[in-house]
Parts: sequence; C-alpha cells; structure tokens
Amino acid sequence: MKSVLSVILFAWMTVSAQAQVDTLTSGEDQFSAGSSYQKQYSAERDVFAVRNVVSTSGTVAGDIHIVGYDVGVTARAGADLYAVGGTVKVGADVVEDLSVIGYSVQLESGATVGGNARMLGQTVLVDGVVSGTLTASGAEVFVNGQINGDATLYASRLTFGPDARIAGQLTYASKEPAQIAGSVIDAGRVTVDDRDLAGWQQEINDNWNQMEMPVFPTTLALFKGFLISLLFFIAIGSLFLTLMPKRVSALRGLIADEPGRTFLLGILGLSVLFGFVPISALTIIGVPFIPFALLLILLAWTLGYVLATYAVAMRVLAAFDGPEYPSML
Repeated sequence: MKSVLSVILFAWMTVSAQAQVDTLTSGEDQFSAGSSYQKQYSAERDVFAVRNVVSTSGTVAGDIHIVGYDVGVTARAGADLYAVGGTVKVGADVVEDLSVIGYSVQLESGATVGGNARMLGQTVLVDGVVSGTLTASGAEVFVNGQINGDATLYASRLTFGPDARIAGQLTYASKEPAQIAGSVIDAGRVTVDDRDLAGWQQEINDNWNQMEMPVFPTTLALFKGFLISLLFFIAIGSLFLTLMPKRVSALRGLIADEPGRTFLLGILGLSVLFGFVPISALTIIGVPFIPFALLLILLAWTLGYVLATYAVAMRVLAAFDGPEYPSML
C-alpha cells in the first residue's frame, strides 16, 4: 500500500511541477519533478526523478528511475538504474542492471555495470565496463569498453574501438559488415545473425505505404456516431439515476455549489491517473497495473462527462422553472 501511495504522489508531482522543482521523501524513497535541476543524492532507498534536464550525483542505495530530455547520471546506483530521455549519459557505477532508452545513450568511460546492460537508441555508445551481458540496438552502436559476459548487438552500423574487449560470446547483426579486430574477441566466439535488418526497414516502409489513410467521415457517419454516443450516455445516466439517485443528486449539488473546485479536483484526479501509466511502465512490478490504470482513466472520463452533462442540463432546466430533482420529472 505504501508503494502505491508513493507512486501516486510521484505521478501528482510529475503533472503539477512544471515551472519549479518539487521534492518529496516518502518511506525513505525520494521523488522529484520539475524543470532543469542538479541534485546530489544521499538516498537510503529508491530515487524517482522527472525533469527537462536531469543531472544527478551522490549515492543511492536502491534503484534509480529517471525520465528527462537531457539526462546525466553520476550518482552511484546501489541496485538498478532505469533511464529514458533524449540524451542519456551514465557516468557512475550501477551495482546491478542498467536499462536505458533514448535518442543518444552512453555508458561513459569509468562507469561499471555490475549486472546486465540493456541499451536502446539511435546512437549507442559503450565506453564503460559491463560485468554481465550487454544487449544493445540502434542505428549506430559503438563499443569501446570491457564486456565480461556475452554481447548481443543489432545495428545498421556496428563499430568497435581500440579498447573494446568481449570475454563471452558475441552475436550481432549489422546492415554494414562489422570490422572486428582479434584484440576484441576471438573469431571462434563470434556469431553473425542472418536476420536482414535492411529487409526489416523495407517491410516497415512497405506496410506504411500500403496502409489505408483515414478519410473524413461522411455526414451520415457523423450522425450515426453522435446517435450511438447519445444513446450510450443516456443509458449510463439512467442506470445511475435508478441505482443511486441520492448519490447522483448530492454530486450534482456539489457541482452546482462549487463548480471551480470540482473542476480542478477532476483535472487533478485525471492527471494522477495519466501520470500513473508511465510511472508503472518504469518497473516490471508496475507493468501489470497499466491496464487497470487505463481502465480507471476511461471510467473516470466517462462518468465525469456524464455527471457534468447531467448537472448542466439540470441547471438549464431549473432556469426554465423545471423541477429541481430528477425524481420529480
């Protein structure tokens, strides 16, 4: 329960802190969100950060979760590091696994990953040490570090620097032939994957060209859609008026008495639910909650729309001297 509340608080900070930086500590976890910010951490457990420009240093005993446009991590992660951004640079040790996604991602020289490293981007640079397995994919993949385990690399262009070393097996697929020196790995431990990367790109282009582009709907189609939506909302409204007339009446009264406050609370609630989706996707444990979050968003949006429409309709009806309560209709 504590972890769920922590994620909800973090989601609220994500959608609310745009101009300033907000920080929060909950259950020894640290949360921060806002604009450009540099932070030196000394966290006993996990760290969550969302900013336009993220620069971290210090030590974190648990996991680090970071989302930003420009991400620079020099804080030592005592467990796993998860980072998503336009540019992601990791310059500190990661005790366990590293997972990064971005346009340009880099494991800098001097940084060590104690477990496995998964790196995905347009440009992938590996200059540090990976104690476990390296899995990397990108248009350009450049390896110039020590890989103590296996390496699986997929790239349009694959390059190895003079300091690259792979102790395990190398499996790779490249659009252009890769030049692998003997100092990098013995030829007997290299496997070339025969999958056609160029064919994949061509297949994507062909599917895109063959896709039927949407056309503007006809007047009849628009009318049918409107009629179906109207009947759906009437059915939903009738169901709630039948099963919970007092509750619906109380909510309508709240909207009529405090429309501004109710509107802001609704926006805040939806913001929390929307923010919960990307936060859940950052960890394996949170992935199963994503469908429930999407369902809650759909329910909250639909019920909020129905209730607001009902309240406005009753307000208009009252203006024309209509009955005040639905039971009197």
